[in-house]
Amino acid sequence: MLGIWVIFYTITSFIEVGRSGLLQNALIKHLTDAKGDDYSRINSASIALNGLITGIFLLLLIGLAYPFGELWDKSALGLTNMMLFYCITAVLMIPFHQFNFIQMANLDFRGTFWSNFTRQGLFFSYILLTVVLGWWELTLVSLVIAQAIATMCAVIVNTFFARPYLRFSKQVHRDQIKKLFNFGRYVFGTNISTMVYKSIDKMMLASLIGPAAASIYEWPIKISNLTEVPTFSIASVVFPKAASASENGGPKALKKLYEQSVGSILGLIAPFAIFIILFTEFIIFTLAGPEFAESVTILRMTIFYGAFIPFTVLFGTILDAMGKPKINFYFTIFGSTINIIFNYLFITNYGIIGAAYGTLTSYTITFFAQQYVLHKMLNTNPLRAFVFIPDFYKQGLDLARNFLSKNKVVSESEL
Repeated sequence: MLGIWVIFYTITSFIEVGRSGLLQNALIKHLTDAKGDDYSRINSASIALNGLITGIFLLLLIGLAYPFGELWDKSALGLTNMMLFYCITAVLMIPFHQFNFIQMANLDFRGTFWSNFTRQGLFFSYILLTVVLGWWELTLVSLVIAQAIATMCAVIVNTFFARPYLRFSKQVHRDQIKKLFNFGRYVFGTNISTMVYKSIDKMMLASLIGPAAASIYEWPIKISNLTEVPTFSIASVVFPKAASASENGGPKALKKLYEQSVGSILGLIAPFAIFIILFTEFIIFTLAGPEFAESVTILRMTIFYGAFIPFTVLFGTILDAMGKPKINFYFTIFGSTINIIFNYLFITNYGIIGAAYGTLTSYTITFFAQQYVLHKMLNTNPLRAFVFIPDFYKQGLDLARNFLSKNKVVSESEL
């Protein structure tokens, strides 16, 4: 059951990450400094492009549902039905994504937070009530339906926060669609390649060994992926600032923004990574159970991915902000290609642990190539990111002191 869910989640993630890549950065970059009628025209062009891309993805979902079900889920139609029911969620994600991106372009992240909190919180609550209290029978298809209901509620929440920024023109202009597509196609390609990069290990395990192998590998990956949460959260805030810095501040401003942002992310994830390394067995046995003992060694390796992710994600963020998404796209293609090669070599020789060997090797090679290019363009130094880590902790302590001192003053005034 877990193996089929992993495959389903990987397939749908390709769709959502691809769609987000085509729309998000293009809309934010062009909307950041847009005024008057241009603002409305860009919004209308973006939502038209959103609908068009979603229609293509729906055709792919429907067309591939049965072949994928035959390939990975021969015993039943579970995967096929899951993909067909997911079409509902795919349609609901049109306004969900659109409203999030418009708010991000206006540097307002409240709706993004609360809508994602609603979506993930309701979905988690459904699983909790089903597993712990046994209110309903937990099936794979019921999970997909619950996901659709949670997304619908999240759209309602997002609409409330996005209303001040929802200005559209009555006519959709082709030149605006073309401008957004020309920028977004490389980000789209980058995001799809990134998903291949990040998912090929699981897909190859499922194909070469079986879905059970993918489920063993999935636990370490899910736990390690928690280190990516601050990376992508900060990157979403950095992009509109980097787009503005690219126009007004030049290379020096981008250099500092890159190194400072990476340092802040490393400061956030370091305590979490250390905790995982120290208590790997406890974490796996508590969350997954003793039958997943093989995942312990894999987790100890995959946690090192977290050290590369901030450098890689911010590399793409800065290049997109500079209007150079093509370079980022080529790098992702390169990384995905060597990841496929190394995963095949290591999996066929070492089994499940080979997926971790292969992915870590490709991450390392890509990291050095990216840093070389970024140094040539902006004179960055990856080691300088570590210099900003103490500053990050100092700022955090200062904020905590200010918060506590304000509360103390309020308490004394009440007395």
